[in-house]
Amino acid sequence: MNKTFVFVLATIALVVCAPGQRVIDKTVATVDDRAGKPELITYSDLLWTLALQPRVQLDSPSSEDLNRALEIVINQRLIAIEAKRLPGAAPTEAQINREISRTLESFPSTAEFERRLRQVGFDSVKDDNFQRMMEERVKIEQYLDFRFRSFVVITKDEARKYYDEVFAPDFRRRYPGLLMPPFDDKEFEINEIMTEERVAENIEQFPDDARQRAEIVILNPV
Repeated sequence: MNKTFVFVLATIALVVCAPGQRVIDKTVATVDDRAGKPELITYSDLLWTLALQPRVQLDSPSSEDLNRALEIVINQRLIAIEAKRLPGAAPTEAQINREISRTLESFPSTAEFERRLRQVGFDSVKDDNFQRMMEERVKIEQYLDFRFRSFVVITKDEARKYYDEVFAPDFRRRYPGLLMPPFDDKEFEINEIMTEERVAENIEQFPDDARQRAEIVILNPV
């Protein structure tokens, strides 16, 4: 990455005004896939991510919380960069609203959710920046679903082995004395369990693989 460009990014600072507070924004890191313009990660991006975690302090977030948020955002940007390479329809308003509703389920009330959004500079769930954030989350989910779930194949032998080595011992431990359900009755359920496990494993590995192809520069440690 051009050193002059890095210096300029490192010194960018904007004042983001929110009710009752002033937040100095700055570029924290860049993610560069070496094929296009580097993606910027700002301090606001970290606060926005923390705002969606109901038990995290927002007034004076700890370095640990900020660095955890930074890792989340870096991983999201790496996936988003990959997702842009595949053509696809933009998320619909209904899909974005479902993502908002799903996020809201983690909070004790809608009022608490909206309070945290305002605390980090969003006007409401209709704020353009918040809508873009939710849209990107939907795009990431769509990409991961296409990339990993669509190509998972569980053979009958694999399902049978899971039934013998995992499902049956667990069932006997949890329900002693009950009649063991036959494999044929549980094959569909086992297929679903194994599919989700493989998807989760692939998704967990994906950011590590993507990091090998990208350049990540921390400009302002948090």
